[in-house]
Amino acid sequence: MSRAAFHLTSNQFTKSKQYEQYTKLFECDGVREISLREPKTRNSLSLSMMEEIMQHLCAEWHNKNLRCIIISSTGPVWSAGHDLKEISPECGVEQQTLVFEKLAKLVENIRRAPVPVIAKVNGIVAAGGVQLVASCDMVVCTEKSHFMTPSANIGVFASTPAVIMSRLMPHNKCLDMLLTGHPITAQDALKYGLVSRVVSEPDLDKEMEKIIISIKSKSRAVLALGKEFFYKQLELPLEQAYRQAIKKMIENLNLADSHEGIRSFMEKRKPNWSHM
Repeated sequence: MSRAAFHLTSNQFTKSKQYEQYTKLFECDGVREISLREPKTRNSLSLSMMEEIMQHLCAEWHNKNLRCIIISSTGPVWSAGHDLKEISPECGVEQQTLVFEKLAKLVENIRRAPVPVIAKVNGIVAAGGVQLVASCDMVVCTEKSHFMTPSANIGVFASTPAVIMSRLMPHNKCLDMLLTGHPITAQDALKYGLVSRVVSEPDLDKEMEKIIISIKSKSRAVLALGKEFFYKQLELPLEQAYRQAIKKMIENLNLADSHEGIRSFMEKRKPNWSHM
């Protein structure tokens, strides 16, 4: 799959792209890309934007042809976070709660998705945008990308982004970002566990292609089982996590695709996955 075949100029994508008010959806060969398309608001996570992302994210999870989901954006700012017009004091507590619960529900569904969800970042990510990016299963960004949580500058501590950031990053570096609002570079984000991979801007599509090929070479059922358990075991004490992991390994070994994978290895051939 070449860059031209994968990205937005593809004829296949053109046949299956959907235009929405705030996003574009591209579907091709098992890959779903949700692209934030509201550069005039710096791709702010308005209720309408988050609802569109949610609808695209959660569509047809049962379809075994779906292999991964990418969340990307256009413009120099990947996302500036929440729309301040929707959370100002004049909006009231009910509206403010609705906004924060919407993003919380969105990131919960990223975890629940049976396929890998990958953030593709090429630009500045701020506040709630950091929360969304950091909640993805993988984050691939360019060297020019930066990450920041500057809301304390306007009297609002980034408590919701802090939930996921504190689970990925060393606490002192996490608090450095939250307390000062200073941005960190892509390389620092990689160093401190906020992103998975950093590449040059020209190599971003090539890196995404490499990841997608690797994911699609594996059993969807196995990756779904593994992803679900990965997040569940994070909340368990170590001994209990190991006990549950043993049970999950046995469950995995009894999948049809596990039988096929082991047979194909012994027979020195490529596996023929049923994704079951």
